Amino acid sequence: MKLPGVFVIPEGVQVQSVVIDDHLDGREVDLVSALGFGPKLAVVSDVDTHRAMAEQVEYALSDKFKIQSVVLPHQPHADDVTLNKLLDVIPAGIDGVIAVGSGTINDLCKMVAFRRGCPQAVFGTAPSMNGYTSINAAITVNGLKKSLHAAEPRGVFLDLSVLAAAPKRLIRSGLGDSLCRPTAQADWLLAHSLFEQTPYNELPFQLLAGDEKDLFSHSRALVGGDLYAMKHLARTLVLSGFGMTLCGGSYPASQGEHLISHYIDMVGGPGLPNTFHGEQIGVTTLAMARIQEKILNSETPPTVRPTRVTRESVIDHFGDPLGHSCWLEFEHKYLDSSKAAALNSKLQNHWPRIRDRIRAVTIPAATLKSVLVSAGAPTEPNDLGWSPALFDNALKHAREIRNRYTFLDFAADTTQEADRV
Repeated sequence: MKLPGVFVIPEGVQVQSVVIDDHLDGREVDLVSALGFGPKLAVVSDVDTHRAMAEQVEYALSDKFKIQSVVLPHQPHADDVTLNKLLDVIPAGIDGVIAVGSGTINDLCKMVAFRRGCPQAVFGTAPSMNGYTSINAAITVNGLKKSLHAAEPRGVFLDLSVLAAAPKRLIRSGLGDSLCRPTAQADWLLAHSLFEQTPYNELPFQLLAGDEKDLFSHSRALVGGDLYAMKHLARTLVLSGFGMTLCGGSYPASQGEHLISHYIDMVGGPGLPNTFHGEQIGVTTLAMARIQEKILNSETPPTVRPTRVTRESVIDHFGDPLGHSCWLEFEHKYLDSSKAAALNSKLQNHWPRIRDRIRAVTIPAATLKSVLVSAGAPTEPNDLGWSPALFDNALKHAREIRNRYTFLDFAADTTQEADRV
C-alpha cells in the first residue's frame, strides 16, 4: 500500500515543506526551488552520505544553484570542534545550507544555518533519529552533551527507497529512538504532576498516535525493506521533531532514557564499541520502562527524602570543569527538607490519581522489548558493550547532568533505588 507523498504540516511550525515518498530522484531542483532559497548553497554530507545521495543532489541542484560541496570524513562528530570547522569553510554570505545525511549531519547543518542566519533544508539518508524537523540540535560542547537552539528547517525530504537501503543498524536506530515515546511521556508527566510550574503538553503525543501502533507491530518488516513500514517510521520521526518544535524543546522526546545515553556518551571513554544513538535509546528506554513500572506498581505512596547529592559529589564523580557544569544544571532540582515535605504531602493525598494518569500513557517493558527483538535490535547493555558497572553508574548519575526531573530522580529521591532495578 502506497501512502501519500505530501505531508500535512501541523499548525505552529515554520517548516514549509515535508515530502515523504517512495522515490525523489529527479525532483531535487523543484523541491529546493519551492523553498525560495537564494542562488548560493552549501551542500554538506560525509563520505558515506555523499556516495548514497549527496553526489546526486549536488549534480541536480547545480543546474540552478551555485553549489559549495562540503564533504566531512567518515562518522563525523556533532561537537563544537566540527561545528567550528564547518563555520570556517562555509562563508557568511551563503544563501542556504542543504544537509544530506541523518543525525550528525542534520544537527551540524542546523547549527551552521542558525549561526549564519540563513535557511536550511535536509535530504535524509537514513531513518535513524527524530531530529529532522526539530528546532534544537544535540551538540557536545566542552565534553557536555547539550540540546542547543538551532534553525528550523524549511524543507525535509525523505526518499523511502533511500531510507530502506540504509544499513540495518541505522534503521534499527530510528526504531529505537521512536521507542521512547512512552517513557519520555511518563517522565514529563511525572515532573508536571509533582511540580506544577513544569509545563506539559499532550499535542506531541497525539501527533504520534496514528503511526505508533503500526510501526511497533511491523518492526520485523521494517528491517526487511518494506516501504509501508518505513513510511510509518519516517512519519514518526518527522512528527516527533515537530512535537519538540511545538513545545520549544526536546521535552516530549528526551527524558530519562536520553540522560542515561548521554551520560555514557560523556564518560564511557574511547574503549567502548561504536554504537548509534537510537541503538542506545532502545536499550535505555527498556531500563526506564522497568524503573517506571516498579514505582507505578506500588499501591503505597512513595516517600520523598531530601536530595543526597552535593556539589562536591558531582564534581568528584565527573571531574572539573564538567562536574561544575553538571552541578549548575542539577542544583535547580535539588530537594531540601521543605520541598521534600511538600512533595510527600502531595503524594499522600494524590498518589492514586498521579499513578493512574502516568500509567495510562506507558507501554509495558516486555512489549517494548518485543518490538526491538522482532527487528533484531539490541535490548540489553551488554549488547552494546556496556559493562554492568558502567550501566549502574549511568542509572545512578545520569540524572545529575541535566535540569530535567525524571523517574531517575524520583527513584533516587524516594525509597526506591534506580540502580537496583
